[in-house]
Amino acid sequence: MTGQTHNVKRESMTKADLIEEVAKVIDMTRKDAEVIVESIFEGIVRSLRDGDKIEIRGFGSFRTRQRQSRIGRNPKTGARVDVPPKRIPYFKPSKDLKDLVNAAGGDQL
Repeated sequence: MTGQTHNVKRESMTKADLIEEVAKVIDMTRKDAEVIVESIFEGIVRSLRDGDKIEIRGFGSFRTRQRQSRIGRNPKTGARVDVPPKRIPYFKPSKDLKDLVNAAGGDQL
């Protein structure tokens, strides 16, 4: 192999893979690409923590949903456990993203 990675089938893309991809596409150092990727993730987390919705046109939107309190069970003991209410992050893909993922060629981005 000659170092080509776009044709290699992998099960998941890690943050390190994403940083490497950004560095390659923009032709910058891995460290600079890491700062960009980390800044984007931190911005998304900060906005969700503040209760904001993030909408990226053509990609999707991030928001939080409220889960009500409930009674759960400890899997080891079977004892009942009160699970408090909490907010969970939620991602809703755009129609464009759904269409790209399901496109016949797969390499349309």
